[in-house]
Amino acid sequence: MRIATLQFAPKLGDVKGNIEKANALLKKGKTISVDGEQLGLGLGVNILKPDVLVLPEMALTGYNFPSLEAITPYLEIYGEGPSSSWARETAKRLQCTVCVGYPEIEKDPQNPDQKTCYNALLVVDKNGDFIHNYRKSFLYMCDEPWAAEGDVERSFHELKFSQAKSPSSDTSHLVPETKGKQVATSFGICMDINPYKFEAPFDKWEFATRVLDSKSQLVILSMAWTSMMSPEELEELKDKPDMDNFNYWLQRFWPLIKQKMQHRVDLDGGEAPDSPKRIIIVFANRSGEDPPADETKPPVQYVGSSTILAITQRPEKDADVGSGASESETDDDLPFDVKIQCWDMLGAREEGICFADTTVDPKMVFALKRTSE
Repeated sequence: MRIATLQFAPKLGDVKGNIEKANALLKKGKTISVDGEQLGLGLGVNILKPDVLVLPEMALTGYNFPSLEAITPYLEIYGEGPSSSWARETAKRLQCTVCVGYPEIEKDPQNPDQKTCYNALLVVDKNGDFIHNYRKSFLYMCDEPWAAEGDVERSFHELKFSQAKSPSSDTSHLVPETKGKQVATSFGICMDINPYKFEAPFDKWEFATRVLDSKSQLVILSMAWTSMMSPEELEELKDKPDMDNFNYWLQRFWPLIKQKMQHRVDLDGGEAPDSPKRIIIVFANRSGEDPPADETKPPVQYVGSSTILAITQRPEKDADVGSGASESETDDDLPFDVKIQCWDMLGAREEGICFADTTVDPKMVFALKRTSE
């Protein structure tokens, strides 16, 4: 499967400008700054031909709205607003599934004055049909002034694909179709992977447990993950990811490391009894900053570091770390070999495309290291 995310820094409330910026970045790939000049590098989305494209949380509106009054002009009815239009046009143009975060308003048909707002994730197939709408279940403090909690049961959906030949490659990849291979997929938005309201026990693992229980093969996370770093610290990272943040994201998926995965077929087709089992996780975050809700406070900083990885399990007898593998530590004696395969990881301040072809070898492999007794 070919998966792409677009990491960029949308401007709060500038929907038109954010759409133009997103389209430009998708066209030219990654953007970096050299001596103050913005340069486009790498391959554009037309060349990469993803099967799935994922944008950040509230990607085209910006995220940090201080109140219901402030966000009201940007609320969209499912399937009718600018985010929906952009997703539909982009999906049809690229012939891929598109996922984009947006602020949703739902009107009660029985009571027009009754309206409920959600922080939502819209999913559109390659034909431009709306196939899923997930609503953020665990709200962050920025959501609470205007959004209601979504239903966790809507976090699961089976995306449908069929095998097709890529015109730009000798390898087969997946193309969305009405009929075909079904990929069990869990959807989440940012705070969903944290303990509920930061009040639930850290090791309750609500989101990761649902991923395992649903036998998901793919996890799509649309994010606006903030950073406690100063702008200067993030600027110093530039094209380097925040590895502390990366490790925390992984930590929130500890059950996928410790418990045996139950799904039978890999999303790329492997199903032999001794085949490795893996779950692909897409962390589609944004970069840049938003103005603070309180003018006495500094701007809200976003950590970027978008990543596409797989947590992979195989029987211990098949363990093969390979040379140059990075390591992270765990005290647990696992009954199987676990590795973190990573295809791409963007920097904290980068804007551009994060991409993975999960049928090819990953760029990095992180192996769990047992602590000696």
